[in-house]
Amino acid sequence: MSEQEVPDQQHGDPSHGSNGGLAKLVLGCIGIVYGDIGTSPLYAMRESLHAASFDGLSSSDVLGVISLLIWTLILIVTIKYVILIMQADNQGEGGTLSLVALVQRSLQSRPTWLLALGMVGISLFFGDAIITPAMSVLSAVEGMELVAPGFSNYVVPTTIAIILILFHVQRRGTEAVSVFFGPIMVLWFVTMAALGLWHLGDDLSILHALNPYFAVDFLITNGWASFIVIGSVFLAVTGGEALYADMGHFGRKPIRLAWAFLVFPALTLSYLGQGALVLAHPEAAENPFFLMAPPALLLPLVILATCATVIASQAVISGAFSMMKQAVRMGLLPRLEILHTSESQYGQIYLPKVNQILAVGVVVLVLQFRSSSNLASAYGIAVTGDMVITSILAIVLFYKSWKWPLMLVVAVMGPLLVLEMMFLAANATKIVHGGYIPIVIAVTMVVVMWTWLKGTAHVLAQSRRGAIAIEKFTEMLAKSSRLVEVPGTAVYLTSDPEMAPAALMHNVKHNHVLHAQNLIVGVNMSTRPYVKESERVEIKPISDKFVHVDLYFGFMEETNVPKALAQARKQGIKYDIMTTSFFLNRRSFKSSAKGGLPLWQERLFRSLSRSAADATDFYRLPTNRVIELGQQLTI
Repeated sequence: MSEQEVPDQQHGDPSHGSNGGLAKLVLGCIGIVYGDIGTSPLYAMRESLHAASFDGLSSSDVLGVISLLIWTLILIVTIKYVILIMQADNQGEGGTLSLVALVQRSLQSRPTWLLALGMVGISLFFGDAIITPAMSVLSAVEGMELVAPGFSNYVVPTTIAIILILFHVQRRGTEAVSVFFGPIMVLWFVTMAALGLWHLGDDLSILHALNPYFAVDFLITNGWASFIVIGSVFLAVTGGEALYADMGHFGRKPIRLAWAFLVFPALTLSYLGQGALVLAHPEAAENPFFLMAPPALLLPLVILATCATVIASQAVISGAFSMMKQAVRMGLLPRLEILHTSESQYGQIYLPKVNQILAVGVVVLVLQFRSSSNLASAYGIAVTGDMVITSILAIVLFYKSWKWPLMLVVAVMGPLLVLEMMFLAANATKIVHGGYIPIVIAVTMVVVMWTWLKGTAHVLAQSRRGAIAIEKFTEMLAKSSRLVEVPGTAVYLTSDPEMAPAALMHNVKHNHVLHAQNLIVGVNMSTRPYVKESERVEIKPISDKFVHVDLYFGFMEETNVPKALAQARKQGIKYDIMTTSFFLNRRSFKSSAKGGLPLWQERLFRSLSRSAADATDFYRLPTNRVIELGQQLTI
């Protein structure tokens, strides 16, 4: 089944994110897009202050840390993402793979370095999707220790219970509960802002932190020692990638409005309030966020924080499903079972295998690290690495596609890239303390994707050996007198439309029959997320009984072959699902004595092939009309 990428050919205009009132979209993106970054005040301030207390915590240290937190939000989130990167949409869609597709079109090719960046970006995002639920839920549940000191022994079991429930309900979809996400997160942000505003009066000198001078002074004064602090400060912008990745669901304007009028002000007030509290009461640095709440409101705040972190985890899990789906559509991973959990919301999908991997990974991290402070060391590298990749791709896009002058690109993106490289280097100092986790996850994912790409290319080359060009094969069939023609249509899905499909050759050789109409179908993935229905099908007659049909799908779309073939009727193809048989080629592999893939890679590729979702389900073929014929290849 062909899933070749095709360049700038389709120009569809997706309707997602465009329906409904602006207020509804703003509320929705507050609940989904800002879940991760919205819960960062739970731990970002605390970890930054802990890192800054290498020789005691002074008031200048507190001012410096708060200034770093606020200006990191301004530079990385506001300037880079909200103002710049969100302009780089692929037919309304955002995210690493959308940016890769845009760069690919601007270069009119897919060089190895671009493919490598895309794979690393996907892998780091997947690592973030494993770490975020563990970090967020742990940090919220730990707040119960302030309510009941004896609860410390139950933090890990409670966290695991919440996480297991969270992953268990994924199969039911988020449609039923998503209506509560927005209001809960609005309450969360308003609560954060109110607590921060209330504590500003503890020490109004904290307002000096709005001046970037104090951030720069902190870095200069502490020199290399501040490097460790930078690694913790970056926790404040974890989830920043979600602004771009989820742009297709809500649109650019709602995300920007939510950031400008609620999220950024609430985050800023929260950090200022925590800073003022610590200036007035240095002992509060142990857990400044929860200590902002009066004792009577501490338990409700812990409950609200737990709800917010579950929502944040839900958002990143849904993002991982979407990212893996895109990776499958672009040929970077084998077919995965994709289930739709909503009849009205297209983007709500469930990938059982991905869900299982995420659940196991999150539980293992909680059991291994046992506290959010320990886990903080593993958090930064995945996020910083992903942001650096986004900046590199944006630089290429601005210069090659948008035709910005080189000096303008350097002036605008250069400082941001340098800043992110500093954050990445600072987080690299935590590798031995847990930072190796996202690196191991990313390396594993890259090896899997590279093996799949290399293996599928090798299999395609092997299948061509002994294959016959489809034109030559049809000429041979026309001269044969042994074949029996049967009524109806035969559809042969193929990954190499220039050659006669193996299933067709086996059918003719063993069954000696030929259908009245034979469609040689190739499924092609566009570098665009959506394809117009009018441009879905391309037909090329081969002979009176054979037609080559190319089907085009965007990488965000469902590969529904029967539905697409129905479009071919408008172009003269006689297609009736009740008189059509779909022939699939089921391949099995055996090792080659020489050449081929390395043994370890061959075993991995064979394992990936066996784990691939059934082609019948993946291409939405009617199960009672599918015929599978086997083929053995040497790899």
